[in-house]
Amino acid sequence: MKTEAFGQFDREVKITHVQTSGARMRAAQIGTGPDIVWVPGGDSPAEAWRQQMMLFAGEYRSTSYDPRGVGETTSDAAPWSIADFARDCAELIESICTPPVILSGLSMGGLITQQVAIDYPDLVKLAIPMGTSAYIDGFTRDWMEAEVQLRRDGISLPDYFLAPHYAAYALPAKALGDREIWGSVKPAYTVRFSEREPQDLIDQWQACLDFDCREALKTCPVPMHVIAFSEDVQTPPAMVKEVADLAMHGAFYELPELGHVSVARHRADDVNRLLLDIIQTQSG
Repeated sequence: MKTEAFGQFDREVKITHVQTSGARMRAAQIGTGPDIVWVPGGDSPAEAWRQQMMLFAGEYRSTSYDPRGVGETTSDAAPWSIADFARDCAELIESICTPPVILSGLSMGGLITQQVAIDYPDLVKLAIPMGTSAYIDGFTRDWMEAEVQLRRDGISLPDYFLAPHYAAYALPAKALGDREIWGSVKPAYTVRFSEREPQDLIDQWQACLDFDCREALKTCPVPMHVIAFSEDVQTPPAMVKEVADLAMHGAFYELPELGHVSVARHRADDVNRLLLDIIQTQSG
């Protein structure tokens, strides 16, 4: 899969590889100071967090990485669980960060963020999962199961259908109606998903479908600040709010007029302002 570069910051970003107990992880790191680790969502490499990494690089050391099933990371054979993804993240934190860290993730990265906080609370001082869930059900489960089964049946979506299909799940109607945004999203999504290995999608998405941390959240000691987006089709706000409601130390935020991936291509500044507020308020 081709990845979008870090742009003008390429020379400043340190790319390294970390060997964990189950994977060889490609990681990207920039900045100095307390550590923030950005966990990519499904089908996304480290570069998915480039805007946030650059924003925080002045006061924090930002780290992201390619999870199993994407980018340059290689790992043990599937099936995988979110606990496997969380172990990779925890061992990466221990290798190239100074814990406890601030941990934030979107979508599948939100699930991983929760699981790291549950399984390795000493490594995390603040968790910020976004567009997340404690358990996937309803429309989201039916949609994800359909995507997985489609590929198990050997069916591939044609290139001309990829951007119109996936963008509708990623961005709200106002963003899709913006010619400038669509002009950026269409080619990027076409390349991204045309080069996606079907089995990697199956393995990542199945791990998400198998995930259930509802009981474990009740005893997790890590502060859990959970962000939802009002126009998010993939993880509707009610699904996200359940995470905050179940968490021992949960807080819930809902950003209006944003979709599942507005943080990347739509209104990143809105999300970044809230992230800054949470991080500065909670970590002093």
